[in-house]
Amino acid sequence: MPMLSGLFDGPARLRELLGGDDLIVAPGCVDPFSARVAESVGFPAVYMTGNGASAVRLGRPDVGLMTMTEMVDQAGRIVDAVDVPVIADADTGYGNPLNVIRTVGAYERAGVAALHLEDQVTPKRCGQLDGAQLVPLDEHVTKIRAAVSARNNPDTVIIGRTDAVRAEGLRPAFDRARAYRAAGADALFIEGLSTVAEVEEAVEICDGTPLVYPWVEGRSDALGLDTLEGLGVRVVIFPITAILATLRTLESVYSRLKENGTSASFLDELATFEEYSAFVGAGEAFELEARFATPVTPTDPTGPPS
Repeated sequence: MPMLSGLFDGPARLRELLGGDDLIVAPGCVDPFSARVAESVGFPAVYMTGNGASAVRLGRPDVGLMTMTEMVDQAGRIVDAVDVPVIADADTGYGNPLNVIRTVGAYERAGVAALHLEDQVTPKRCGQLDGAQLVPLDEHVTKIRAAVSARNNPDTVIIGRTDAVRAEGLRPAFDRARAYRAAGADALFIEGLSTVAEVEEAVEICDGTPLVYPWVEGRSDALGLDTLEGLGVRVVIFPITAILATLRTLESVYSRLKENGTSASFLDELATFEEYSAFVGAGEAFELEARFATPVTPTDPTGPPS
């Protein structure tokens, strides 16, 4: 995104994408830099992963340690960095329906195009971790209704998420998805689907409401994009791909740096400083600096007249 640009309407753009025919693929990003990389290679949207945000901001697991204000701050920084819609993790909404109302307002002011609310208890944990516990169905239905009524922008997409597949089973998960759709959710996110039959039934249950599918390495990665699109899935997110790659890359780089003392042995694997500077927009910053610099009036070396 240029440093000086017009406002980008992420919610309207995401609604436009959802109304089209193409599958929306949104890679997980953890910060503005990773979001810009995803945008630069051509993805139409990005997903702010709470798991990755907790990793890069706290260096800790996704077990409910991130506060609402920290998550909103991270989301806003990502929104400011790109010109594609940002789908954001809003955890459980950070409390009761009143908290959810505040959460929706804060995420909207941050500029996100969509946010998902999950039906776990507080503190929650990443859906890929064992031991998740759920709030009663009626409680989360109330949260979804509160979120839908709280939004100021009618284009903001409220995603109802359930983690019931692993916690309670497939049938309870589908019952929850139906209830969240009836409560007004614009899209549904059913964590833990892993087979063609499960996804096919989930799409049927959605009854025209877009289904968000999380493609997670080692968990729900058995299905290809063509298969998911053919089944009727509308959005595929990749929550942890980038953070898994980051871990392996940094381990490799730091290990060799410690062993060899310098990066000379793997320079060919690194971007050049010039490439990096161009990517983050150093040239544009210098142009703006020159454009808005305050003219300096030369002083008379002889000094003021006596």
